[in-house]
Amino acid sequence: MTRKLVLMLLFASLLLAGCQTTPAGKAGHWQSLFNGKTLDGWLASENKDTFTVSNGMIIAHGPRSHLFYTGLVNDADFKNFEFKADVLTKPGSNSGIYFHTQYEETGWPSKGFECQVNSTHSDRKKTGGLYNVQDVMDNAPSTDDKWFHYYIRVEDNHVIIQIDGKTTAAWTQPENWTPPQGMEGRKIGEGTIALQGHDPDSIVYYKNIMVKVPPSPMD
Repeated sequence: MTRKLVLMLLFASLLLAGCQTTPAGKAGHWQSLFNGKTLDGWLASENKDTFTVSNGMIIAHGPRSHLFYTGLVNDADFKNFEFKADVLTKPGSNSGIYFHTQYEETGWPSKGFECQVNSTHSDRKKTGGLYNVQDVMDNAPSTDDKWFHYYIRVEDNHVIIQIDGKTTAAWTQPENWTPPQGMEGRKIGEGTIALQGHDPDSIVYYKNIMVKVPPSPMD
């Protein structure tokens, strides 16, 4: 191999490397958690067929299951972050968006917080509440069969939830926070994001699922 050819190959490899941006290098920018085609980067618990993909949407419909993000963005480990997604509920449906959680094969996640998704399900705790911590009771800010925008921001011990730009929950974890009984894992920390499949009668759609993490002090 000639010296000229070696130099050409080296230049090409450096150019290619420069064009590749790792998820970790996108701190401070919105990054997609869902490719719109498959559940790559996500892992479902127990009833795995509850979650399917169609027309750029994740559909939660089936027996109880939770879909945990396990992809490359920030190594699926979020502490301070912003999250946004577009959500649509069908009548009588229930779901949720978890943060600071971790994969569990069965049951309701024992770690992290649930941001409620519920427009008309019988549960009185409605869309936009921080479940069992700061709930939205009875009157949902969302409407079935209509897309709404879900936004979550976690900054240190402070959590903000907004539905269609309106703040529905703003909660700061007290220094001596004691979680509700039976929910000992409800503490600000870090972890991944998960979507909830609540029951066979619930049908909820998610799309445009994105997250933004702040740059580290060294970035």
